[in-house]
Amino acid sequence: MKVNGTPMRTIWLNDDGWSVDIIDQTIFPFCFEIVTLRSVPDCARAITDMLVRGAPLIGATAAYGMALAMRKDASDAGLSSAYEVLHATRPTAINLKWALDRMRAVLLCLPQNQREAAAYTEAARLCDDDVAVNSAIGDHGLELIKAIAKTKTAGEPVNILTHCNAGWLATVDWGTATSPIYKAHDLGLNVHVWVDETRPRNQGDALTAWELNQHGVPHHVIVDNAGGHLMQHGKVDLVIVGTDRTCANGDVCNKIGTYLKALAAHDNNIPFYVTLPSSTIDFSLNDGVQIPIEERDGSEVSHVLGRAEDGTVLKVQLTPDGSPLANPAFDVTPARLVTGLITERGIVAADTAALAALFPERAGQAH
Repeated sequence: MKVNGTPMRTIWLNDDGWSVDIIDQTIFPFCFEIVTLRSVPDCARAITDMLVRGAPLIGATAAYGMALAMRKDASDAGLSSAYEVLHATRPTAINLKWALDRMRAVLLCLPQNQREAAAYTEAARLCDDDVAVNSAIGDHGLELIKAIAKTKTAGEPVNILTHCNAGWLATVDWGTATSPIYKAHDLGLNVHVWVDETRPRNQGDALTAWELNQHGVPHHVIVDNAGGHLMQHGKVDLVIVGTDRTCANGDVCNKIGTYLKALAAHDNNIPFYVTLPSSTIDFSLNDGVQIPIEERDGSEVSHVLGRAEDGTVLKVQLTPDGSPLANPAFDVTPARLVTGLITERGIVAADTAALAALFPERAGQAH
């Protein structure tokens, strides 16, 4: 994707050849700043405090965290310590564990003096794989948009509703839910995106809207509760969201509020699709009830970042002093509400048999 016309990824090696650069997503959309990660604690803080977020990008950051660990201590103890520190940062997104397991499997087979170089090579390969996978997801999802576009009269857009940010900023490049949208737009198809704000943290209006602006994709930002109204009035043709973990039966765990969008889509006969790289499928879990739901700090509910009329960026409090705060970060959408899963290998039904048939090597590993 591009930032002010310049192609960028969300994570890359610094010019020094060993430290890792990321974009600080906590200060979007008002500031664009690069942060350099030089240690495992730096990577852990970036993941925990959500300088990076989105399942694929969390995995990529963890992978480079393992490379930074091997630069400091390439022993088995150093590897194990880095794995545990990084694994503890976010409990819900399965890509974190997947990336760490992939890195550990490569490194444990090597002598210590080869681990640092191999770790950087594997982390770079993981990032390149993510880009290729997300591009393939976009190709498959594009066919859905093309089909809807054919039903439109001249000048009518395909209206797509998104939730949270499953875009370029949540991955290494392309995004998952946004990948079909970017490809459709680049082909000249008339697409329009309803971007809900996605409280708390406002990752829709702060991140997705910023991305779409950068790429020139027509869109409107809406409040979270407007989605159902728009669906009732025929203003949504398709809902596309991402996922942080998908169970073997097709249950989908995503940013809090996704379930409500799925219910509204189901009630209004609107297709509800979930985009996911296969690395987010957890074949060890049979249903979404088993997914650990992260409970984040209540300050994400009580405070928002904004820009005053004089241009000052500041954090303001919304809630009264003394009110207790609850902040579950994710919810689970049952497979029965999911029209289909858009993966790098194609679009598949959200059920056990279909997922296992499409990814037999992954399903077999879980048993």
